[in-house]
Amino acid sequence: MPRGHGYNQRHLESVARRARGVPRATAVKGANSGRSDGETDFTLPATREPTVSFGAFQDTRELVRQAIDIVDLVGRYCQLRRQGRRYVALCPWHDDTRPSLQVNPERQSFRCWVCNIGGDIFSFVMKMEGVTFPEALAMLADQAGIPLRPARGKPAEGGFDKRSLYQAAAWAESQYHEFLLSSPEAEPARRYLADRGISSESVARFRLGFSPLRWDWIVRRAQAAAVDPALLERIGVVAQGAEGKTYDRFRGRLLFSIRDVQGRPVGFGGRVLPELGSTTPAKYINSPETPLFSKGRLLYGLDLARQSIRMSRSAMIMEGYTDVIMAHQCGFGEAVAVLGTALGEEHLRILKRFADQIVLVLDGDEAGRRRAKEILELFVAHNVDLRVVILPDDLDPCDFLRQRGAEAFREVLAHRSRDALDHAVAVWTEGIDVESDIHRASEALDRLVGIISRAPRLREDTKMDFRFREERMLQRLATRFRVPEQAVRNRLTALRRAATSGRPAMPELAGPVAGGTPRAPALRGTGAHPGPARPKPDPWEQEVMELLVRHPECLPALRAVIRPEAFDHPGCRRVFQTACRLADEGILPAFDRLVLEFEDPELKSWLVEWDENAAEKQVTDPQPVVEELIRSFRTRELNRQHPVATGMLREGRLDERQETDLLLRLLEQERARLGISSLTDGRDRSTG
Repeated sequence: MPRGHGYNQRHLESVARRARGVPRATAVKGANSGRSDGETDFTLPATREPTVSFGAFQDTRELVRQAIDIVDLVGRYCQLRRQGRRYVALCPWHDDTRPSLQVNPERQSFRCWVCNIGGDIFSFVMKMEGVTFPEALAMLADQAGIPLRPARGKPAEGGFDKRSLYQAAAWAESQYHEFLLSSPEAEPARRYLADRGISSESVARFRLGFSPLRWDWIVRRAQAAAVDPALLERIGVVAQGAEGKTYDRFRGRLLFSIRDVQGRPVGFGGRVLPELGSTTPAKYINSPETPLFSKGRLLYGLDLARQSIRMSRSAMIMEGYTDVIMAHQCGFGEAVAVLGTALGEEHLRILKRFADQIVLVLDGDEAGRRRAKEILELFVAHNVDLRVVILPDDLDPCDFLRQRGAEAFREVLAHRSRDALDHAVAVWTEGIDVESDIHRASEALDRLVGIISRAPRLREDTKMDFRFREERMLQRLATRFRVPEQAVRNRLTALRRAATSGRPAMPELAGPVAGGTPRAPALRGTGAHPGPARPKPDPWEQEVMELLVRHPECLPALRAVIRPEAFDHPGCRRVFQTACRLADEGILPAFDRLVLEFEDPELKSWLVEWDENAAEKQVTDPQPVVEELIRSFRTRELNRQHPVATGMLREGRLDERQETDLLLRLLEQERARLGISSLTDGRDRSTG
C-alpha cells in the first residue's frame, strides 16, 4: 500500500479497480512499421485483455503511477464528491462556484473544462505545487516509497533542486526541536511555553524549536552533519552579514515550524524571548521569501487542521502562532493563522478547497477592529460565507482560552459571531444615526454597496444560493438604512456598469444612496476565467487522435497510409510519432502509456481532452472510422498536391512526357476519390 495512504473508502475502491485490471501497456503483434505500397488491409486486430510485462514495471514513472491513485492524490487538495463513475470538485485554479474539476478513476486522469487543462498525477502535482516534471516525479515517488536514482543534468535555480531544499528544511526543524527539548540553554523557551499554557504534547505536535543565542550554532551543526550551509542560506535559515560572515537568522528565538499543506517544513517564525533580548527590535520574524516559503500562500497549522476543516466544513482564522496552538490544544482543531501578513486572495482560494464557512477570530483591541474593516471587502468579493468574531476585553484567543476555557470560547463563537454584512454595517455605522445623519449614512451605504458590486457577477448559470445571497444582502441594506430596495439595486447596477466601462459611477441624485464612490480599490481576478487559448488541431487530425487514444489497436492500419509528417499540429505529430515508436518496441500505445511518455503538461492535457471526447462518441466498431479517416486523408493530400501540380503545368517547367504522366496521375487520383474505376481496369475488362 502506498506510504501515507489511509484505508479510506476511496483507497479501497482504487484497490478494487486495480484488482479488476485497469488496462496497461501490452505488445502489438503484427504492427506495420513502414508504409505499404499495396492495398491497405483495414482488418483490425482482435481485442484482448491487455497484460503488463515485467519490463514495463521497471520504468520508474510506471511504478509511481501504479502506486499513486489520482482520486487519493486530488483528494488531498480538493474536497471530492462522487458523481456517477467519476469524482468532481471545485477547481483550485479558478474561483469556481460549480464543481468543474472532474477526476476519472478508470483512466487515472483529471480535467477542468473552464481552465482548459487536464492530465495525470504528474501534471496535477506540477500545476498545484508549481514544480517541474522531475520534481513532481520525485515528490510522488517519495510519497509512494519508491527510491529514485539521483537525477543528472542541470541543477535547479540557485544550484539546488527543491527536494534538497525540503530535506534541508526538515533537518533544520529537527535540530531546533531537539535543542528545545533537551538543551539547558533552552530553559527560558520551555519556561515561556509553560507560562503560556502550551503542553508538551503541543510542543511535539507543532514541532516547536529553539535557536540558541549563538551566531554560528546551526552552521556548525550543518558542517558536522555534512549538510551544505549554502542549502540553509537558500531556505532562509542563515544569512550573510555585512562582512560576509554567515549567521543564524533566528538566534535567541523560540521557533514555530511553518509547514505546507502536505506537512513538509518550509520555513520558520521566530519569537524573541523577553528575558533573552534580541539583536533586532522585531518581536516576531519570519523566513524570507524562498523557493519553499511564500507567506501569501501559506497558513500556519493547515497541515494539522485540514482534516478537521474537511469534516466540519468550517475553518477558523486567527492572528498568532500561539493562538492556533492553544485552540488545537483546547479542541478547536480547525484553527489556522496567517503569517504576519494581511489575508489575501490566495489564502481564500486555499481555504475554499476544504471549507464552506470561514470564521475570522480577531483580537478584541482596536487594531483587530481596523483589520476587520480592511479584509471584509476581500471576503465579500470572493463570495465566501464569512463570520467575524471580535473577542471581548481586548483578549487574544490564546489568553481568552487560558483564562476562560474552551466552553466560554465556544459560547462566544455561538453568540457573538456576525456574518460579514452585519459586521460591516456595525463597523461603518458606529456612532451614526441613519435617520438623522443623512450624509454620513449615505457614505456608509455607498461603501457597502460598492463592496457588493465587486462580487462575482451573476450569470445565467450562477447557482441559486449565490443569487439568493446577493438578493438578501440588498434587502437587508435597504431595511437597515430605511431606503427603497430599488434605490439600492439602481446604485449597485451603476457601480457595476462604471467598473465595466472604466468611468466613475455618478452618485444617485436623491435618497441616502447619494454619496461618493467607494474608496476601496476594485479587486481583480475574482471570477471564473477560461484557460489560455491553445492552437487547436483541425477536425481530421483531432479525430485521428481521438481514435488512437481510445482504440490503439487501430494504429497499424493508420500508419500504413499516414506519415507523422502529415500532421500540421505539433502535438498531434508528436503523439503519432510516439505511438509508432512504442508499437515498434512491441508496446501497445494505449492512453495510460501515452500519457506517461510525455513530461509536457500541455500534451498531457491534449491527451485527456481527446480521450474524453472519444469516450462521449462511444465508438464500438472503429473499423468504419479508420476507413473514413484514410479516405479523408487521401482527399486531403490530393487537395494539397493540386496547387503544386497546377503551378508546374502553368509555368511550363515539365517536358511533354512529364506533363502527360502528371496529368494521368492527377486523373487517377480524382477517379479514386470519386470511386470510379481506373482506365486500366476498364481496358483490362474490355480486352479480357
